[in-house]
Amino acid sequence: MAVPLLLGLAVAFIATSLLLLSTNKRRRNIVLERISFHRRRNSAAATPPRSLSPGKKNVSAQSEPEYTDVLPPSRRDALKDAATSLAPEQRGKLETLSKAVDGAPRHGVPLQGLNEKSGSGSQAFQFTSTDISLAEVEALGDFPDYAALSGVPLPSPYKDFDITKALPRPYRPFRWAYHQTMSLTKMEPDWWLELENTYVTRIQQRRDLFAQYGKAVLDHLPGSELACKELMEMALQFLCSRYPQYFSLSSDKRILHNRILGTETDLKAIHPLHVLLENVPEDFGIMLRDPTNGAYYLRAGVICSSLGWNLGLKVGKRLHEIHEPVPDYKEKMQFSMDRFFSKMPTDRPIQRGSWGLEIDEPLFMPPGDPHEAHRLTQHADLPLSRCNLRVDWQTLRRLPLSGAIVFNFKALFTPISEFRDEPYVPSLVRTVLLHGKENLMKYKSTWHVHHVVLPALEQWEAEQREKGLTDPNWTCHTLEDTPYFPGWEEKWHRQQGF
Repeated sequence: MAVPLLLGLAVAFIATSLLLLSTNKRRRNIVLERISFHRRRNSAAATPPRSLSPGKKNVSAQSEPEYTDVLPPSRRDALKDAATSLAPEQRGKLETLSKAVDGAPRHGVPLQGLNEKSGSGSQAFQFTSTDISLAEVEALGDFPDYAALSGVPLPSPYKDFDITKALPRPYRPFRWAYHQTMSLTKMEPDWWLELENTYVTRIQQRRDLFAQYGKAVLDHLPGSELACKELMEMALQFLCSRYPQYFSLSSDKRILHNRILGTETDLKAIHPLHVLLENVPEDFGIMLRDPTNGAYYLRAGVICSSLGWNLGLKVGKRLHEIHEPVPDYKEKMQFSMDRFFSKMPTDRPIQRGSWGLEIDEPLFMPPGDPHEAHRLTQHADLPLSRCNLRVDWQTLRRLPLSGAIVFNFKALFTPISEFRDEPYVPSLVRTVLLHGKENLMKYKSTWHVHHVVLPALEQWEAEQREKGLTDPNWTCHTLEDTPYFPGWEEKWHRQQGF
């Protein structure tokens, strides 16, 4: 299975990127203006230009590009909106503090966090990449209004939701022609975190995996403290808004009540990532910006559903180092991905799906796991009933206070037999398996089920044409309903009963 979320990301600025690599700084800035890679506007007319990496050195055209002067849009204006929900005394403190730091010199928060040797001024003048000082973050307190801070609205309550019956939406993220590209869409705010009827089982599996593998599935490096707390608060704020019948916070926002599991969690007593591990069936990876070069590094995460890798092998690495095994990444995607991360705004989260075909339901498969042996053989007696589609449904968003970029994903398993009545899906999958680019299909590791899946897909393709479910003159292409299929909503509602 491909490395989650980040595997398919790329942006359509490669031509421009090549130009930037071969120009000097003055010419580069002109190009950036023309393609809207603008530098951050100052907070006010009197505010001098800030630098989150003072003392940076010029880089020659032949060197690896740096992104010290490329930052996401400022979120300072959002502080005023977030302040309206604070108590008067707290709001006044924040407003006074914001006036004090406005126009002050900016120093980026070191990747490893602050310590006595940071030497970049007081906490008031330490700013995250979204232009918020650490002192202002502290003044906001616990559980500030993240909808106002991020520009992404809280979800609407899902009143008809029943955790015992809920099924995930039937993601079928198949594309043709199949290339290693972004394939991104705007994230739907109501569906950032999606619960379904495997919730109790998945939470227990995650607890068991941490007990067995420890830091290989959950780890946090110095400097990630703010991002971990922010992510935990945003996730819980989402769950309480989306599923109020199951989740709530105490009046002092210290205790999480989980009515699915019947648990109460003291949020001050355990690390934020452990709160996520035991309450949210999603995996999270936290990428932080190093102000010395503008690059992003994986500094924390809880990842319990990786195949062929684990968090312990990736933590601490830079974006392109994480993706070293991915076909075509260095040649076609590295530069664009680095640029994409450097300027991604908080109010434009994105989503995508990665897929594979598996025997049974392998949730976590680190290198050397016995289940890997299945991928080396086409078992003659393999029944179709053991063949499943695995979709890792993924989102990518920037956190508004820490400026961290978080990718999250969850593994969803669907029997291959579900394709039988889904228009065009058998035809599309069969085409990808037979004619997909060799190196990409080898990396996806689907060969071990081809001998069982391909004949079934061919049979269902013919059935759908005979029944009039598909156009006999249809030429294979990505479906307009992607990442779903025609009629998916009716089937989904019928199967789950609401």
